[in-house]
Amino acid sequence: MDKCPTKMTATNINKEFTKRPASFIKHPPTGKKLAHSRAALPYSDLFSNKLLMISLIREGVSYEFFDAIQNFTPFSEKEWAQFLDISTKSLQRYKQSSKSFGPLQSEKIIELAEVTYLGLDVFGDIEKFKLWLNTPSFALNAIKPIELLRDSYGKEMVAAELTRINYGILA
Repeated sequence: MDKCPTKMTATNINKEFTKRPASFIKHPPTGKKLAHSRAALPYSDLFSNKLLMISLIREGVSYEFFDAIQNFTPFSEKEWAQFLDISTKSLQRYKQSSKSFGPLQSEKIIELAEVTYLGLDVFGDIEKFKLWLNTPSFALNAIKPIELLRDSYGKEMVAAELTRINYGILA
């Protein structure tokens, strides 16, 4: 089942995450810029603050935070399981046990959240971004961008292409 809202934008995601307590960050790194980490966290700040991302990845993304991210991405549960290299049954076990993901899976979750945020910023809405992800791209050697998201290098290629599109540089 696709949990993706049809009118989700980067602005709406920021508003939603700012309202929520940032309870998913158990041990935020110290420093002046991170004083707001436990109270509220704009989604965009997660991607602009690399130390915060590293801290979150190292401690492991909680299922609660993964679920919040999953609700704002265009990926189905089956696609998430493929990206995380686990079965859908294992993904459901994470949900039942409220277990945190390991560092490798946590990093993949953050990477896909980052790509989604960038895609929403470029395309303005989740449906247009989802269409782009599932359409072969000339700039990506006629590969669908979603097919490249399983690997970090592929994710970087997709993010770079989204950035080029954002700046009007089309292949």
